[in-house]
Amino acid sequence: MVSIAIRTETIRLSQMLKLAGLVQDGAEANFRIANKEVRVNGVVEIRRGRKLRNGDRVEFAGQAYEIAASSSTP
Repeated sequence: MVSIAIRTETIRLSQMLKLAGLVQDGAEANFRIANKEVRVNGVVEIRRGRKLRNGDRVEFAGQAYEIAASSSTP
């Protein structure tokens, strides 16, 4: 499983796909999500604005990714 570090409390699914380099742009992210190619926590997700939080797991193209929010507290 690949860990995807974010600096905020949440990230939208389409942004996460772009951040991880899994898609080239937002249009491709939206296409992949609409075509039911993405799972969040084991369930097919079709909402591109789905907010992901620390510990959420995303499956795409046969690979699993886990959201890891870094703490912003010094």
